[in-house]
Amino acid sequence: MIELKCSFMEMEVIMMIKAVVFDLDRTLLDRDTSLKLFIEDQYKRYSDKLGHIDQKEYTSRFIELDNKGYVWKDKVYQQLLSEYSVSNLTWEHMLDDYLSHFPNHCIPFANMEYVLNELKNRGILLGMITNGFTDFQWANIKALGINEHIDTILVSEQEGIKKPQIDIFLRVLKRLNVKAEETVYVGDHPENDVLGARNAGMHAIWKKDVFWGQNFTDEHAVDDLKELLSSIDTFQKI
Repeated sequence: MIELKCSFMEMEVIMMIKAVVFDLDRTLLDRDTSLKLFIEDQYKRYSDKLGHIDQKEYTSRFIELDNKGYVWKDKVYQQLLSEYSVSNLTWEHMLDDYLSHFPNHCIPFANMEYVLNELKNRGILLGMITNGFTDFQWANIKALGINEHIDTILVSEQEGIKKPQIDIFLRVLKRLNVKAEETVYVGDHPENDVLGARNAGMHAIWKKDVFWGQNFTDEHAVDDLKELLSSIDTFQKI
């Protein structure tokens, strides 16, 4: 009889990635392109009231005030209408228009659908955590058609907590029934996404964004979503 001996140190660790969790804005949703398309469309629809403002100037100022989505549009419209002396429109009306029409202009980043399908074909669970208002974010998610791919979606307003709070990351792990070390999180924001996920024990990949890239670099980063497929493999240990 042959006796097999294997010390603990000689044993190979088996760790497979079972889930990938995504951020929405600026990760799957090309928000810059989507926002510009929306602003141009809204300007045209209200050209009789905004026509005294140069369209390029209006678009540029809107994007500046929006601050990559981190300033809610009530403040943006209040400032815009005041600066350009628009008295025949209210910020409430413009905000309602934004909520209703922005989803019509949602554009995904290249290769989004391919990557989501490929991950699902590999048997990997998919999740999402997005900060924002529930109805608005769900409208954008449905506009991209990604609700059909994602196994669980957490929107901060609905959950009562938001990134980078650890609890929202732990909550998505519980709903997917996976461990933190079996999960990769993908997002564009250095603190809310990358560091937040790692603080919860998850692996993280930074979806590069020039807005943050001036002051942030990371070992695990991708420019194109298609790069995720090989990047995720670097976390597999067999």
